[in-house]
Amino acid sequence: MKSIFPPKSFPDTYDSLEKIFNNTYNGIAILTLDGDWIKVNDSMCNLLGYTRNELFNMNIENIVFREDLGVHEKKYDKLMQGKIDRYRVRQRYFHKDGSIIWVLISVSLIHNADGTPSQMIWQFSDITSRKLNQDKLKLMLSVVREQNERLNAFASIITHNLRSHSGNLSTIKGFLEEEFSWLSENENFKLLAHAIDNLEETVSHLTEVAKIKQADENEIEVLNLYDYVEKAIYTVAAVAQNTNTSIINNIDEDVEVKGIPAYLDSIILNFLTNAIKYGSETRKPEIMLSTHKENDYVVLKIADNGKGIDMEKYGKNLFQMYKTFHSNKDAIGIGLFITKNHIESLGGKVEVQSQVDVGTEFSIYFKSA
Repeated sequence: MKSIFPPKSFPDTYDSLEKIFNNTYNGIAILTLDGDWIKVNDSMCNLLGYTRNELFNMNIENIVFREDLGVHEKKYDKLMQGKIDRYRVRQRYFHKDGSIIWVLISVSLIHNADGTPSQMIWQFSDITSRKLNQDKLKLMLSVVREQNERLNAFASIITHNLRSHSGNLSTIKGFLEEEFSWLSENENFKLLAHAIDNLEETVSHLTEVAKIKQADENEIEVLNLYDYVEKAIYTVAAVAQNTNTSIINNIDEDVEVKGIPAYLDSIILNFLTNAIKYGSETRKPEIMLSTHKENDYVVLKIADNGKGIDMEKYGKNLFQMYKTFHSNKDAIGIGLFITKNHIESLGGKVEVQSQVDVGTEFSIYFKSA
């Protein structure tokens, strides 16, 4: 078998190679094609906790975690057949002290002069800390998912019960009004009726919020953004006409995004109706829609020349529930909250730039199809 190391007639070169071999941070081992140790460096001994003599007197499989014994098999066969030049696997080993360490192993071959494989070089990188952190993250994500499922179930029960109770109260209120017509003039009854109406409205909002969840891959469809914008413009056409608002659709007709039809409808409609609702009283309202590609996203821009928002004052609360920023009596502060959650549930995000009495531009990031 041909040695891979220079003959003794070149002592300086040999000594240099030995120093490089032994001082390399990662563990390096030279093995026979059957897995017996031929040569190991100091880092390899430090990694596993064994001396060279101890390693030389054992087969490498003796210290491999049992479930990981076969991880090399398929890739090793391809390596020996010449289909690949090298491969990498993750494998667990028993340290001499009994602890388990995770290592990333890079495997390549040493060939004879005639091209046939003679030995293997294995390079070992200790990834125990990284793997433990990954496992902790997986556990945390599992706990978060479980808690989210419980919260979703809790929210569904609560909203269902509240809906039932508020519905009962509203029905009783109606019966009382029919049976005792004089109640409609009673101030206390008016307060009660108003409170019941507010409760029903709040329950309706909470029900909408409770429905929001991370979109399942099976629900995601490829949707033509231009068509959905056109449909939304048609829906708000009467309101736009009454306010003399121009809506310009500059989106290419072939732009497609990944989404859920009901969510995409709601997102576009909410931004359009807000832009119309908060149009300027001193200039002709105009809304411009356009798109551009940014990495894996299609960015939908909805820009208006309306009242604008004081971002220093309201920027942090812009998408929070029940937050309003203008004196519009119809403003509730629920639309942007739900819209932002719809966007994020589709794997996107929303950004905003605004200036008071100049206008607002929302940038909605959808996953590109």
